[in-house]
Amino acid sequence: MMRTLAAVLFPDFEMLDIYGPLEMFSFFRDDFEIRTVALEKGPVKSSGGPSTLAEDAMDDGRQYDILLVPGGRGTRNIHDDATFLNWLKSQSEGAEYTTSVCTGSLLLAKAGILEDRRATTNKLAFDWVADQTSGVDWQRHARWVQDGSIYTSSGVSAGMDMALAVIEDCLGPKAAADAANYAEYVRNPDPNNDPFAAPGDKT
Repeated sequence: MMRTLAAVLFPDFEMLDIYGPLEMFSFFRDDFEIRTVALEKGPVKSSGGPSTLAEDAMDDGRQYDILLVPGGRGTRNIHDDATFLNWLKSQSEGAEYTTSVCTGSLLLAKAGILEDRRATTNKLAFDWVADQTSGVDWQRHARWVQDGSIYTSSGVSAGMDMALAVIEDCLGPKAAADAANYAEYVRNPDPNNDPFAAPGDKT
């Protein structure tokens, strides 16, 4: 079964939030079609400088099977954009999996996707994210959190561990192990093994 994965872009997205997970999915070209999508087609500048081309526009009418939403400095500018958030909400309702990395979980929360769910975010921005939302059970101690079909990960590199968890769910444990091996990446397979847990009550 081929699944279409939408890598969601916005100005000042964090590069590794996108490209770390995509590297893991890219080893299975017969199973995942990766597409990039933004409010408009064209180049989208990352927080590190280089731009990534958005192949699809959000008003193209496509439905994706997997959503990958990054964080980064740009979340501070996009988290109140109604068009962007409404698209996330609509897509999530039709997707098999909705995932976020870092402060991308703030965008899911603002879109109403995380209501009454457990989730996590970048631990350095944890209080900033949690203070702007309600109805989300934010986890200070988690490398990533799965709540049903929603996966949220901690900061930046944690997105790769989360991606491998989704790959394992889709294709089995051998596929996840193979992807980590291909990438020469030391996988953290335990979502509760969080060396960067946010200060406070570690629940």
